[in-house]
Amino acid sequence: MLSKSLEKALNEQVRVEAESSQIYLAMACWAEVKGLEGIAGFMYAQSNEERDHMLKFVKFINERGGHAHISQLKAPNVTFKSFKDMFEMLFNHEVTVSESINNLVDISLQEKDYATHNFLQWYVAEQIEEEAMARTILDKINLIGNDKGGLYLFDRDIQQLTINSASTDND
Repeated sequence: MLSKSLEKALNEQVRVEAESSQIYLAMACWAEVKGLEGIAGFMYAQSNEERDHMLKFVKFINERGGHAHISQLKAPNVTFKSFKDMFEMLFNHEVTVSESINNLVDISLQEKDYATHNFLQWYVAEQIEEEAMARTILDKINLIGNDKGGLYLFDRDIQQLTINSASTDND
């Protein structure tokens, strides 16, 4: 059974994950109309993944005797100065999401809710991957600089980008 304070915090994370999905969706739309089909496809996939993360929270809250709430979302940015600016915003957003997950872990430990703590460990590992992915993308963008040919190759190759972080290393 979830405490009321943990239920409230988990419902706040439902909102964070839903807003994350919307942020990626807005980025996908921006990239698509700019002719960046690869980046758009990557962002559409990320948007779907964030929605799945939200649904996992919704189901967990309900299964633990709480009541998941779907709240109003803050509208995301829909325009960006450049694709680099967009990915910098994405990285900063992922850092904020990581902080939010870490806060949930802290609350679950304070309340000695080990089932919730266990559930959240997947999200901790996921955020390590998300931040590593965004950091790697920014590194590649910095290598490209203003080279249009580099942007073309980056746009073509981004959908195949995967990151093997220390948290998922199976060696």
